[in-house]
Amino acid sequence: MLNTATTPATRRRLAVAAAGLCATAAVMVPAVTAPTAAAAPAGSRAQVLGIPLAPGTSGLKTELAVAYTVAARDARAAGVPLRINSGKRSRAEQAALWREGVATYGSPAAARRWVLPPSESTHVTGEAVDVGPRAGAAWLQRNGHRYGLCRTFDNEWWHFELSTFPGTACPPRVPDASVPRR
Repeated sequence: MLNTATTPATRRRLAVAAAGLCATAAVMVPAVTAPTAAAAPAGSRAQVLGIPLAPGTSGLKTELAVAYTVAARDARAAGVPLRINSGKRSRAEQAALWREGVATYGSPAAARRWVLPPSESTHVTGEAVDVGPRAGAAWLQRNGHRYGLCRTFDNEWWHFELSTFPGTACPPRVPDASVPRR
């Protein structure tokens, strides 16, 4: 049982450790998918290890929700605003964004630089967050590796995924979403 008298720093370390364990398990056992951060009852916030998750994390993979929550708390402690502008999306939401992108950019190939169809989007699987404001995204780009969070596309300063083990370097970014990563 977790001691509820632990300090905030200890709870943060536990959360980072939990995120690391979840990330490690996801890498070591790829056939097992982590559950998503469930919606909390009205008036409360979902929790992991007794730690309330940050706003906007509902529906995200648990390890991403925990990593972002700890990062957002550290950003706030440093006086930097950070929020999720877009996290988990339904297939229908992503399909609407895809159709809008094709209409805006003129072709599926051009649209893929900025938006992917639902079958390829990490937002649909709860594995990506778009953050703001720009100062918060810049802070997360500099510090995100401490939590396993990495900016993945050169052309999207706002898009982050859980891409590395906490404390290790982020993998190289790709130019845009049209470039295969795996």
